[in-house]
Amino acid sequence: MSPEKTTPQDAAPFPDHADVLVVGAGPGGSAAAAHAAAAGRDVVLVDAAVFPRDKTCGDGLTPRAVAELDALGLGSLVADRPRIDGLLLNGWGARQQVRWPSGRFPAYGSAVARTEFDDAIRAHAVRTGVRMVEGAKAIDVTMDGDRVGAVTFSAGGDTHTVRVGDLIVADGVRSGLGKALGREWHRDTAYGVAARAYAPSARADSHWMGSHLELRGPEGELLPGYGWVFPLGAAGGGLVNVGVGALATSKRPAHMALRPILEHYAAMVQDEWALGGPPVRIASALLPMGGAVTGVAGRNWMLIGDAAACVNPLNGEGIDYAMETARLAVELLGADDYTDRWRDILVGHYGLAFSAARRLAGLLTMPQTVPTLGRPGIRSPQLMSLVVRVMGNLITDEDADLVARAWRTVGRISSRIDPRPPFA
Repeated sequence: MSPEKTTPQDAAPFPDHADVLVVGAGPGGSAAAAHAAAAGRDVVLVDAAVFPRDKTCGDGLTPRAVAELDALGLGSLVADRPRIDGLLLNGWGARQQVRWPSGRFPAYGSAVARTEFDDAIRAHAVRTGVRMVEGAKAIDVTMDGDRVGAVTFSAGGDTHTVRVGDLIVADGVRSGLGKALGREWHRDTAYGVAARAYAPSARADSHWMGSHLELRGPEGELLPGYGWVFPLGAAGGGLVNVGVGALATSKRPAHMALRPILEHYAAMVQDEWALGGPPVRIASALLPMGGAVTGVAGRNWMLIGDAAACVNPLNGEGIDYAMETARLAVELLGADDYTDRWRDILVGHYGLAFSAARRLAGLLTMPQTVPTLGRPGIRSPQLMSLVVRVMGNLITDEDADLVARAWRTVGRISSRIDPRPPFA
């Protein structure tokens, strides 16, 4: 259970120093804070919101995300949640039911609403000894030579300055603090726009995530994106998360009204998912993806998760990457200079996959590409198995099978010709 809630007005005095300051208490920031505290660091975690708070997301947890929960000591969080065995892929009159592959990660995923998920990880961080400050927005940094010496926050009409030893920036897709440190988002590569909502469903305990690769608008027009239905189970209020996502680039921006598209999609899947009402709590977001940012680290600071654009370019999934980069960043703490080392770590872990996925996502922003690839692809179990592995972030360097080797080869070729490789 979460500790008793506090608000900025009745919280402890604002700390003036932190060995490790983490800005942003989403899954990445809270996981980083918990890992750092478990390693014996004095950690302060600050977020602009007061928890629990909502976040635009599909709420799905891949097997890779479940593995990171286990590494954090929070595997029990999904014990009473749906055990997701794989994806039901639909499109062009065909359907494929594909299980998650077995291997390095668990053979199942899950789904938890971000309102609960983020607060649970934040509460776990507090239990490990992290000092938490809610309702405080990072507004500026003070440099001490080439190091961040302090971060200034605005809270309740006052400003507070926290001196730092190390800084981990996990303030999400817009990353105001990252921007102040020089982070730049490059929209000439593929980015995502997405909307999600909730609806009651008689199938909220399904063991499968629904995914429609043929996404059409209210007028029947084919869109460069996909729709999803993720079951949240009885513990999630008998709801499903229903949403739509589309791909875009600066050359081919996504000029579409997401709300009517989402409502049309919900009506389309109403019978299939036994929805008990129209979608509610509709929210949308813009997503930098595939490492399409520069300026991810400095002498004593690192960007992680969404702030570093660690988001799958093909489906907008980022929870697993957020928690994984949190763990990797904490493992690097104590090095003399993070500037090149953190970028190299991100490139080493994700560069090939992100480059390949960004190139494919760019192709999918061209409407004619979607049916050309999708219509024959949905009828091939082998191709759909590859799609599930790629969309689930489940191909790793340890995988030596033909599919994994082929995907890495595509990544290497793409990296050689990519005018702006991931994180560079």
